[in-house]
Amino acid sequence: MDRMLYVAMTGAKETLRAQAVNNHNIANASTTGFRADLSAFQSRAVDGSGYASRVYATNTTTGWDDQSGALLSTGRDLDIAINGPGWIAVQGADGREAYTRAGNLQVDATGQLVTATGRPVLGDGGPINIPPYTSIFFARDGSISVVAQGQTPDTTSTVGRLKLVNPANEAIARGDDGLFRMKDGSDAPADAGVAIGSGTLESSNVNTADAMVTMIELARHFEMQVKAIRAAEENGAAAAQLMRLG
Repeated sequence: MDRMLYVAMTGAKETLRAQAVNNHNIANASTTGFRADLSAFQSRAVDGSGYASRVYATNTTTGWDDQSGALLSTGRDLDIAINGPGWIAVQGADGREAYTRAGNLQVDATGQLVTATGRPVLGDGGPINIPPYTSIFFARDGSISVVAQGQTPDTTSTVGRLKLVNPANEAIARGDDGLFRMKDGSDAPADAGVAIGSGTLESSNVNTADAMVTMIELARHFEMQVKAIRAAEENGAAAAQLMRLG
């Protein structure tokens, strides 16, 4: 009886954990450059002395989906998207170098190039500052050119170059702030093979239809586990009643 109750209880608990991961993906279905979290169930034996006759369920995040999202044309000069693999280097709140695929950039009041969340975008020599301009253009290799205020349209100057990197997927991990960092704490080297497109943004790679189906499926799994818990409780009560009659 206890085996049934234990398996059902752990199954319900871990199903809620899987639902949290799936709901997080759904909540970020419209987040620029978002990478969906992946999770999986597995069974594990209960550690301890005695015969290994008890097994419980676990759900763990197994990584993130490395598939690219759709590229959407915006026509905005400060919108960029990476074509293929690669990342844009930014400075996290902790001062460390971090990486993102979200290319909806801005120029703040001080002239610094930042992400939509206010994180400084890094170039070859650190954060990039943009002088007052009338137009701005991002080249395929990440070079940034502007027409400075007061200059003619045919007068352009290069003011910086984005640091674009392409570390192996297994070498980086997502932080609580949504940015990716090298697991060993180092900075990834710039990669000249990473290319960007201007006037476009990469959408989230969350498949909303699949995520909604998974949400319904997990809800039914939870209901099934709760019913098993109730059945174990009823069986236990019936057994106790029989013992009293005896």
